[in-house]
Amino acid sequence: MARSAHVDTFAADNLPPKDQWPEFINLERLGYPERMNCAVELVDRNVSEGRGDKLAVVGAATRWTYSELAEKINRIANVLVDTCGLKPGNRVLLRFPNTPTMVAAYFAVLKAGGVVVATMPLLRAKELAVIVDKSELSLAICDNRLKEEMELTKAKTDRLSTILYSGGDEAGSLEALMEAASPEFTACDTATDDVCLLGFTSGTTGVPKATMHFHRDMLAICDCYAREVLRPQESDVFMGSPPLAFTFGLGGLVLFPFRVGATAVLLERAGPDDLLKAIPELKPTVLFTAPTAYRAILAKKGETDLSSLRKCVSAGEALPKATWDDWLAATGIRILDGIGATEMLHIFIAAREDEVRPGATGKPVPGYEAKVIGPDGQEVADGTPGRLAVRGPTGCRYLADDRQAKYVIDGWNVTGDTYIRDADGYFWYQARSDDMIVSSGYNIAGPEVEGTLLAHPAVAECGVVGAPDPDRGRIVKAYVVLKPGVTGDADLVKTLQDYVKAELAPYKYPRAIEFVDTLPRTETGKLQRFALREIATGGADALHARAAS
Repeated sequence: MARSAHVDTFAADNLPPKDQWPEFINLERLGYPERMNCAVELVDRNVSEGRGDKLAVVGAATRWTYSELAEKINRIANVLVDTCGLKPGNRVLLRFPNTPTMVAAYFAVLKAGGVVVATMPLLRAKELAVIVDKSELSLAICDNRLKEEMELTKAKTDRLSTILYSGGDEAGSLEALMEAASPEFTACDTATDDVCLLGFTSGTTGVPKATMHFHRDMLAICDCYAREVLRPQESDVFMGSPPLAFTFGLGGLVLFPFRVGATAVLLERAGPDDLLKAIPELKPTVLFTAPTAYRAILAKKGETDLSSLRKCVSAGEALPKATWDDWLAATGIRILDGIGATEMLHIFIAAREDEVRPGATGKPVPGYEAKVIGPDGQEVADGTPGRLAVRGPTGCRYLADDRQAKYVIDGWNVTGDTYIRDADGYFWYQARSDDMIVSSGYNIAGPEVEGTLLAHPAVAECGVVGAPDPDRGRIVKAYVVLKPGVTGDADLVKTLQDYVKAELAPYKYPRAIEFVDTLPRTETGKLQRFALREIATGGADALHARAAS
């Protein structure tokens, strides 16, 4: 590792032991120098290479060229350093919808040598406080429209001392401070392997894990997946639905377009209806969204003009072959499926348009290797289901977390997905290997929802699993045993749903709740989630039959 630029060594001090790191391969092929700041490479380079007047980012009421974006970044970086006292290595929490200002703040933190901790607007104070404490951060930048939950977060933790609010008209707003700041800023001389991002993901226990990514990682996903598989052009216009706090959204909506000097269009609301309205108006050429959205768009498109699109990317959940076929028939576009992970930063198995095999995820992205392993960690024969293992120029490093040893085995990242590889080297998704529920592209930990429901005074026991759903792939379904004297009815279903929405991000709430007398458990009393998943697939009668037996 090169000499770090971090004065605050928290990130380096909390990297996992080197013998628990995955093996990083093909870094020499990418040719990154020892010292590099990814904000310079992704924004300033476009200006220095003559694309300063090119449109970089478009928002609801904002259109910034690369030169204008670079100036905004510099002003925010000066505010962070001069007003907030940011030191290289300090963590900064960002809380925004997908807006140009979030992009500017993101790169300002990176350029100043800080570490970004991006969070979704839907998260509640209970969840945000855990992130603040685990990251040991004291500074946040937040959209003024999300102020209420941010203030509640501040009250829940002793660490968060400074919050800059964007979009307000008060004297201390981010915009007012930017106006007084210099438009020039010299980038921090960061090492290529200095940590620049903590990407949070929830595990099966609901306890958040923070994945640690270097400056070089931000470029590696551009120079492997984007350059080799997606193959964008400077003339492209990118649009999509994933939040920038998801690494899928960060790469697909910001890093990939900026790497080639293209344009990013950011929608604060990006549901299927919003995309259907925005595509004819803003004419994107590259679309990133989940299979759920592609299905919904097909159902509602009517005569909507989608002819501007030339590339469509799907990730976040398995892409059904029927959806792929229907999209091709309706648009003439072969959706590019892919699997990525927050631990890997972005997509590592995919296929170019001319190599797509409908129903298969694809082959390892150039720069990556993948295999399927059995319970003993050894590679299994083609056609045999097993755990997916991958390695490449990016990989898992959890922040101070014992689960590192479970994710990285013998130098390989073991993702928690079950796959089959065929004789031609294509990888076919089977299922998640853990208890995560993937619903409309969101990863939801069942035990976290269980813990929230159990705090309600009407609930005695509960089990939460994913149930099949034709529109979302899976929905969160809760099987609830009520306390004596409590009646389960439609009103209580809504009460429990609202309760979860108030405590957790709303997308985590159980869309289906079934009141039952007992739950399947082992002889030692452990909840059998696998049995609940079988029941959710088989319907309510399966549980009643099981209970009767």
